Order: sequence, then C-alpha cells, then structure tokens
Amino acid sequence: MDAYIDQLIKLAEKLSGLMCENLDIEKNRIIEAFSGSKGPSVGTKVAIYPQCPHPELIRGLREHTDAGGIILLLQDDQVPGLEFFKDGKWVKIPPSKNNRIFINTGDQVEILSNGVYKSALHRVMAMKDGNRLSIATFYNPAGDAIISPVSKLLLPNHIRFEDYLKLYTKTKFQDKGLRFETMKSMAMDNGNQRVLITEN
Repeated sequence: MDAYIDQLIKLAEKLSGLMCENLDIEKNRIIEAFSGSKGPSVGTKVAIYPQCPHPELIRGLREHTDAGGIILLLQDDQVPGLEFFKDGKWVKIPPSKNNRIFINTGDQVEILSNGVYKSALHRVMAMKDGNRLSIATFYNPAGDAIISPVSKLLLPNHIRFEDYLKLYTKTKFQDKGLRFETMKSMAMDNGNQRVLITEN
C-alpha cells in the first residue's frame, strides 16, 4: 500500500506541474503553496458503499465538493454509482476498468487557480447491484498552508487550510459559492487569520 501511495504522490505532483504550466505560473507553485511548514498532507480513504435493495428510497452520499487539492480515485471495476455535475446535469462515471485512476480537483485548486480550475460537484448514488469499493487518495495542503490565488490575482486576505476545513465541515453540502463568499469575508484578528463563519 505504501508503494501505491508513493506512486500516487508522484502522479499528483506531476499533475500539479501540468496545471501550473497551463496557468502560465511557476511549475512548483501548487506544491509550494500546499507545503506549509511540513509539506503537503496526503491521506487515503477506503470506503465500501453497501448494496441497497431499494436505492430509490435513499439519497446515497449527498452532492458536495472536496475540501482539499488533488484527489486520485481508484473506484470499483464493476459497480457504478459515482456521478459528477457538468453542464447542468448529472453525469454517471462508469466503473474503473484496468485499474484506471480517476482525477478530481478540490476547493483549494479552485482557489489557487482563481477559478480557472473548478472543484467538481459530485455524489455517490445507492446501487442495488452489489457493494461498491472506492479508494481515494487526497493530495492536500498542510494544515498551516496559506491558500490564495497566484499573486497577480491575489484576494484581499489569505486563509489557512485548517480554517477553511472548519468552514467546510459546517457547509459541505451547501453551495460552494456561498462558502467561498464567506471565506472572502474573513477578517484579520491581531495578526492571526480567522474565518467569519455564518450559520444558516
């Protein structure tokens, strides 16, 4: 498993370099932004979505965007269920054949690219045809990483990833646009950055 994750980290770093090249910014800008004081944060989540005899009666995993950076997903090779929202409709993602890795971008990539790359709204539907396996590896910023767009598009203030996660946990299943507007309204408090979190 460690060797697998090491390869995914290399893939995430290569992808981040390609994104930087496409944005016409320094090749290591995303890696440097994610590094904080300890280097990027990497974690892997293994999930099993059990089969459901009546999937029409439940919602499954509700629509959301991912809080972090680059998500590398190895999903089930037989059971579908993952859907992404694109061009006003839900698009079904087929099972991954031949160990293909599905790439998703999270909120921090959208922030760093100043919206050029969007974090993808997605959900997992309940299925009656079997259990669905999902192995997601998250290449995320360090907790103390400062996240902001590239300097020429810099927001008025910065935000730490750990502060963003506090906001995200309260608003994960809400419109990300509102989350980003709340983030933009953050305030400086004696030199320590904080986020003004509003309850709905």
